[in-house]
Amino acid sequence: MEPGKLESQELMNYVKSIAKQMLSKQGEFLPFGGAMKPNGEVIRVDVVQDEDHQQSSKLISKLQQLFSASAREGKYKATAIVYDVRIPLPETEIESDAIAIVLDHMSGYSVVVFFAYMLQNGQLEIGKIFAQVGDPAIFK
Repeated sequence: MEPGKLESQELMNYVKSIAKQMLSKQGEFLPFGGAMKPNGEVIRVDVVQDEDHQQSSKLISKLQQLFSASAREGKYKATAIVYDVRIPLPETEIESDAIAIVLDHMSGYSVVVFFAYMLQNGQLEIGKIFAQVGDPAIFK
């Protein structure tokens, strides 16, 4: 497996565990990021909200801008943007809640991974996992 995919999977596992923890505790989460530094250290990355309840799209945009600038400076070799989404499942087209993780690596590897989930009685259940090719915009 190529290093870009391996490192992206490591980052994905890290941010997915944070999202699962927040969903289990709070039932929701605001968009956040994660990054892998050149030395392989994986960190969580958050952006400051301007208002109490800022739109998710604005937070995602802020993360994209931050990651693009940081990539140009060589601060990260992989990035992840994580957000909650409703999306039709591939086989059934039935809408489901999902954790979306947009992964970008300096090698050009880019993918969006979706983890469908259900919250029942405070219990988080991860369902279908599917992915689509990403738009490698961070490391261009």
